[in-house]
Amino acid sequence: MPVHNSDVAGFFNRIADLLEIKGENPFRIRAYRNAARTIGGLSKSVADLVEKGADLSELPGIGNDLAQKIERAVRTGSLPLLENLQKELPPELPDLMKIQGLGPKKVRALYEELGIASVGQLKKAAEGKKIQQLSGFGETTEKKIKGELRRLEKKKGEKERIKISIAEQIVNPLLAYLKKAEGIKSMQVAGSYRRRKETVGDLDILVSCKKGSPVIDRFAEYEEVNKVLTQGKTKSSVLLKSGLQVDLRVVPQISFGSALHYFTGSKEHNIAVRKMGVKKKLKINEYGVFKGRKRVAGKTEKQVYGKVGLPYIEPELRENRGELEAAAKKALPRLLSLHDIKGDLHVHTRTTDGQSSLEELAEGAKKKGYRYLAITDHSQHVSVAKGLDVGRLRKQITEIDRLNEKLKGIRILKSIELDILEDGSLDLPNEVLCELDLVVCSIHYKFNLSREKQTKRIIKAMDNPAFNILSHPTGRLINERKPYEVNIEKVMEAAGERGCFLELNAHPDRLDLHDTHCKMAKESGVKIAIGTDAHRIDDLDLMRYGVGQARRGWLEAEDVLNTRDWIGLKKLLKRG
Repeated sequence: MPVHNSDVAGFFNRIADLLEIKGENPFRIRAYRNAARTIGGLSKSVADLVEKGADLSELPGIGNDLAQKIERAVRTGSLPLLENLQKELPPELPDLMKIQGLGPKKVRALYEELGIASVGQLKKAAEGKKIQQLSGFGETTEKKIKGELRRLEKKKGEKERIKISIAEQIVNPLLAYLKKAEGIKSMQVAGSYRRRKETVGDLDILVSCKKGSPVIDRFAEYEEVNKVLTQGKTKSSVLLKSGLQVDLRVVPQISFGSALHYFTGSKEHNIAVRKMGVKKKLKINEYGVFKGRKRVAGKTEKQVYGKVGLPYIEPELRENRGELEAAAKKALPRLLSLHDIKGDLHVHTRTTDGQSSLEELAEGAKKKGYRYLAITDHSQHVSVAKGLDVGRLRKQITEIDRLNEKLKGIRILKSIELDILEDGSLDLPNEVLCELDLVVCSIHYKFNLSREKQTKRIIKAMDNPAFNILSHPTGRLINERKPYEVNIEKVMEAAGERGCFLELNAHPDRLDLHDTHCKMAKESGVKIAIGTDAHRIDDLDLMRYGVGQARRGWLEAEDVLNTRDWIGLKKLLKRG
């Protein structure tokens, strides 16, 4: 069975979880987390790299030991270290860490004191009021655990959706494989993937080809297919070994636009378009646009929209959130593109928990055509990431000044990812913060505060004149950690009043802000900074996910902070 990048990353994250529960060295745990991040974010298949004999130890943060483990994982689909850890500790134990409020220490306490090793056992203990009796837990914690368990129970029957980055790793090699079939004319992935949703439930691929093309048979023979669900002359559905369902449809070129529109969705958008068609006595479906029995359009999506009196609507907008009304008024946004981005405003170096040097990242950004790059290493509160204190930050400031004297064509911005402490104060004094070009502020702990307290915490931090950008504003990790409770409307209002900005964190694990919040920010006049949260050079490429999310949120270049050159950006960052 082929091993994907996400599989290897999953092995390493599982190892890190188990080591954390055991209370092992935090730097060893961090090494496995970083390795998971490196492999999970690779644009190339790690299995291909192993097959070609590439030196994996040259990857950022991957030494000889980890390189050997990666190769072993790819070749055997397992890791002895993980197997040994799962013999020491119940393999289901890390699943408890997915429950909000249960960190590694609490999971270890539950296991050691109550023998809880699974979600089912946790539920039983909570119902029996045993958890509240443990030191460090109490009745409130037990109540929150019960609430989380109920939430997970509701989600049990839901179809699992995968992050768009993982879907991309599955899609690209599949498309490359299918395109080798004879007679292919057009091929396009539709569905939520094309709309750039942050998660994908399944994949729809549309193909137009010459008569007799073997594409359907070739699809069923793909090495990653676990089960062929259906197979006919024009449609085949398969279940991949990853568990993802993929549907392939062969459609005539004359209907390709209609089919692409239909299968791209969303369902709500399509229904609204069909209703517009009915008013014009047109029937719109996946086969075309019909006036009576006569097909009057369907070769392109532009034709479909044109028949109901609308201009082409970009896939990211097709959610029936006002895009049809805007199109009718010729008021659709001119959506942000990757080419509009002039720099990255959230990047980490190996001075803290990154895996590339300052100069390596600068050169990587320069190759992308960026005009500036903000270095935002962690501040001292994030001790596990070797966060910077005043002395080390000043040392980095000097290093950046020296580098800027040497570099041509790009400016390195002096910045920091500064922790917002529980009381709303900032992690470092203003006397050093005033020496920076910008300050990115984040919440990394105390996610369980009430909505009111979390909101007050953030707004108090914004009161500090050093504050520029609120990073990953809701703290969510997609499919892993839900957002903390916060009144995002009040936060936006406060940001607008104080001249602060909100980040759209482009890392596909976060994509925080949510697309609806991006639209809300646009409507309230608060500009958005897009940052990749890069920890190595290749992570700079994650900007595409942030741009996709921004487009879903109706953002134009004007709405985004880092579409300006440095002079324009500097003016916006100046408070007061």
